[in-house]
This record gives sequence, structure tokens and C-alpha cells, in this order.
Amino acid sequence: MTDALAALPSPRRPRRVILLGSTGSIGTQALDLVRRNPDRFEVVGLSAGGNIALLAEQAVAFRVPVVAAANATDDELSAAIRHASASVSHEPSHPGFGGPRGRSPRVSEYDPELLTGPDASSVLAARPADVVVNGITGAIGLEPTLAALRAGTTLALANKESLIIGGPLVKALAQAGQIVPVDSEHSAIAQCLRGGRAEEVRRLVVTASGGPFRGRSRGELADVTPEQALAHPNFAMGRVITTNSATLVNKGLEVIEAHLLFDIPFDRIDVVVHPQQMIHSMVEFVDGSTIAQAGPPRMLVPIALGLSWPQRIPDADVPCDWTKAQSWEFEPLDDEAFPAVALARRVGEAGGTWPAVYNAANEMAVDAFHEGRLGFVGIVDTVAAVVDSYAAEPCSSATDLTLDDVLAADAWAREAARARVGG
Repeated sequence: MTDALAALPSPRRPRRVILLGSTGSIGTQALDLVRRNPDRFEVVGLSAGGNIALLAEQAVAFRVPVVAAANATDDELSAAIRHASASVSHEPSHPGFGGPRGRSPRVSEYDPELLTGPDASSVLAARPADVVVNGITGAIGLEPTLAALRAGTTLALANKESLIIGGPLVKALAQAGQIVPVDSEHSAIAQCLRGGRAEEVRRLVVTASGGPFRGRSRGELADVTPEQALAHPNFAMGRVITTNSATLVNKGLEVIEAHLLFDIPFDRIDVVVHPQQMIHSMVEFVDGSTIAQAGPPRMLVPIALGLSWPQRIPDADVPCDWTKAQSWEFEPLDDEAFPAVALARRVGEAGGTWPAVYNAANEMAVDAFHEGRLGFVGIVDTVAAVVDSYAAEPCSSATDLTLDDVLAADAWAREAARARVGG
């Protein structure tokens, strides 16, 4: 992290941004911030896995020179871009994005470089840029993370899985200050840590909404449906992340992420349930003081800081309205009903390839739940069973961990989970 986080003048030239996962929640919000700040940012690369039509619309609107798609051919992506270009050229007041400077590109004026196939995001992440925003969901974000770090680019990391499963690999490549956290909890901690020196930190307090089932016992969770699991009280972030928030697997992953980002031992990282999600996380210092970062339960400020670190972008979001009466609640975490956090601490302390096993088993279990092959409580039960069965498997230490080790553990865990849940 850098030494100052303050509102500074716009840079002399726009910061060049590569955005991975542009069609997801993080990506679309990042593009909104770029659109509102054309003097600060220039998008030089976009990638997505699916939703090629939206990717093409984004590419045309922002005149992006390189466009990457994991699940499309060159011909499919080229056709989508031609279609999007034709649509925009006939609609000067196009309501979707409108381009960073209100331009309406013609079909013949826009001919970007195309990257397609499973390695497309990794290839794009290695291209020259000032910041790479990794908004990909899941373990597939690891190799793009490593590519950006090798290129020496600032990495705005929303893909927590890549740090969690590849922790030692990622940390070995990262230069001081090269990774800027985009998860709201870790962005909050990074901001709070400016209030004291590292040796003055007593503990980190990561807040959790508690999800849609806060207050329920384990027995009351047995009949939860996929539709109910996706009905988060404060946000929608896609199927996997929203489900992980309901099981609190997401919070378990965030505990591991906090440990890796800030080098704080697990026994000094707490989780507290805060349903309103107005406080994004806190840092407790040795003198008994606690600094909290507060703001609306949205991602705009963390994304803006990821794009602009160490600068703050004026009006990235609206602040809390302190003129209105409001109540904020804090509750202890129910580890019996929601054992995912305790399990995450266990695999995080084990290190090596264990976090990769936890994450991969969870991704498989979430799919099984939404496909009707597994009950809600069975998600974390499956993860725990796979982790337990991994106990007899060799596990690389943090000092000699390789990418092949991580990928092998990921594949092993997916197969072990598949054997339990089918599919």
C-alpha cells in the first residue's frame, strides 16, 4: 500500500485500465466510474467469460483497443462487435454506455484486437497498463492475477480466490503496494490502517451482513431454496458470491484474504455480524481505539480506490446521511449454524494447497445446490468432508508451492466434491 490516500488533482494523463470480468457487477460499476471520469481513466482492455453481447457493447462504447473473451471464437466476438457498432451508429443517444466522451463510433472506425480462448484474460492482463482490475469470479482468476503481477502492473484485486488459493505464489510476485484490495472489507481495512503503524495494530474486525438467513439455526436452514439463497438483503453479486454470502463461505474466504494481505495472524482477525453493512470493517489498535470505515453498502468506493489508488475520486458515491436517525447492530457470529468461517480459519492456518481445496469444493457444491442435487446445509458439509478427506494427501509447504501444485489440488477437490454430489 502507498503512504497517502487523499483527494488529489486529476492526473496529467488518464490512467490506462485493463478490466477483467467487465460484464459482471464489479466490471459494470468500474465502467460507470470510468464513464464519469474520462479525464482520469482510459480503458485499454476488456475481458469477459460469457455475455459476449454486453462485452461487445462495452468495447464499442469505450473504443477499447483490445477485447478478450474466454468462451467465444474470434468470429463470434467479431460478429458481436460489428452488431454492437451498427446499433450504436444508428443510435447517437444510445442509453447503455454512450462512450467516455459521448462519441458515437461508426462501424468502419472501430476494429479492435481480439483475444479468445481460455487464456485470453491472462494474455490481456500481461499487456501494458497502469492498473489491471481483476473482477473475475472463482479460481480461474489466478493465472490473470499472476500475469498482471509479473508485468509489474498495479493489481486492483476483486478476485479474492486468486489470492486465497495461490497465496504464496501471489505474495512472492507482488511488489510492495502492487496489490490494491477491492473487496469492500479489505479496502476498509486498508483505509483504517492509515490511522496507525503496523506494530500498533491489535486486531482486524471484518464485518458480515449475516446474509438472508441471519438468526436461523442449522435446523431451520435445511429447506432453504436457491431462490431464497440469492435474495441477499443488501446486494446481488452473481450466483456464486451471493450464495457464498448466504453460507458465509464468502466471509471465510475474506478472513484468509485479510491474513494474506495484511500479515495479521488468524487469531487476531475477528468476524462480527453487522446487518446494515454500513461499516465495512474496522481496525483495533493497541491503545484501545478502533477506527471504522463507513459508507453505503455498495462497491463504488472500493472500486474507485482500486482504480485510482492512492487518490480518491470525488463523488464516487454518496456519503452516509448523518442528519437522519438510524441504528446499527452488531452481533457475534453463530459458528454452529454457519461453520464456514471456522473451517476457513483451519485451512488458512494449514496453508499450502489447503485453501485451494476449500475453494474448489465450495464452487462445485454451490453448482450442485443450484442444480437441485444438494441441500443448502450440504454446501459447507460437502466442503468440510472434502477438506477432511484431503488430510491424507500430500500438501506443498508455503516455501515450495508451485502453480502446478495449486491447479492439481483444485482439480483433486473438484473431483472429490463431484463424487459426493454427482454431476
